[in-house]
Amino acid sequence: MDTLSILRDLSIIIIIAKLFGLLARKINVPQVAGEIIAGLLVGPSVFGWVKTSNFISGMAEIGVIILMFTAGLQTNIDQLKKTGLKATLIALMGVLIPMALGTWLFLSFYGYGQNAEQFYKALFMGTILGATSVSITVEALQELGKLSGLVGTTIMGAAVIDDVIGIIALTIVLGFRDPKTNIGLVLLNILLFFVFAFVIGYLIYKLFELIDKKHPHTRRIPIAGLALCFAMSFAAEKWFGVADVTGAYVAGVILSSIDDSDYITRKMDVSSYMIFSPIFFASIGLQTNVRTLDMRVLVFSLAFVAVGMVGKIVGCGGMARLCGFDKNDSMKIGCGMMTRGEVALIVSQKGLSVGMMESKYFTAVILLIVVSSIVTPIVLKALYSKDDKKPLPQSRGTA
Repeated sequence: MDTLSILRDLSIIIIIAKLFGLLARKINVPQVAGEIIAGLLVGPSVFGWVKTSNFISGMAEIGVIILMFTAGLQTNIDQLKKTGLKATLIALMGVLIPMALGTWLFLSFYGYGQNAEQFYKALFMGTILGATSVSITVEALQELGKLSGLVGTTIMGAAVIDDVIGIIALTIVLGFRDPKTNIGLVLLNILLFFVFAFVIGYLIYKLFELIDKKHPHTRRIPIAGLALCFAMSFAAEKWFGVADVTGAYVAGVILSSIDDSDYITRKMDVSSYMIFSPIFFASIGLQTNVRTLDMRVLVFSLAFVAVGMVGKIVGCGGMARLCGFDKNDSMKIGCGMMTRGEVALIVSQKGLSVGMMESKYFTAVILLIVVSSIVTPIVLKALYSKDDKKPLPQSRGTA
């Protein structure tokens, strides 16, 4: 891809994404929904002005990494400790319920077949539904100013744990197809990553704390923080097989307790808002081509979307209710966890590469990502608006 094409595509994406983001905000819809729609319009589904490329995909990946790093920076450690057990239970049910429903859906549409191969394909489709990507939820909660609240912290904690459970599930399912997969080794690598993050994270936190006291509010702090973000993302994926976005989030958590965490967040927001964020959200729409759908795959795709979204609401929201959250907060958690994104794409691409998923079903995954990414911010805003409409408790007058 030549430089002129890159410059043309970037200008189209940024202008159209920001335009539709502003229009979305005008009609009280989160900006991210507008940016995803912009990607649909400029992509192959409508006008075909921009095509996906390695450069656009790379920029989008950086965008989601920075977004998750920012989310980690805004994590309230004390609340995360309080919600640790609840977040684990919510994440577990948020993987198992959608996974079971996705497996059942595929078998209902295409039958059980004559051998185990069909069941493994169905199980893999269910594994895709188990994945959660809360980058869009993060952006929506940031817009609403609710990211650091109890619900936002629970969602973030559950999402990180969801990634771990999802990786374990993917490893086990792929192990059915490839006997060479060492499931025990993968589980050990995941455990080692969190040990690594805890030990190295504590040392890095102390180093940043020292630098922050000597040089407060200097640009070297966010620059070093961004370097840490990329380093943790690399280490997570390369050395331990954990998603890079999980490494980015952990990097943010490490720095969330230093005095200048808000200062780092503001600096990250500048580059993210101007270029990386619109490219990431628009790229979701760019990867969708609704013109290629035949009727049977279309019906399956619509059912796949519905089951995927309902499964997260039932699994995560239902468990949140059992953990003591009220109905409205349980719905926020369930809806906040139903977005899919880069993790679902990574799982899908892995399935394509090993022959556990046919390419025609990739459209169903993209459609799930697009629909859940548009619907989730809208639903979250509606749910939080109920809180604003609650009547204030009246004080009792004296007799």
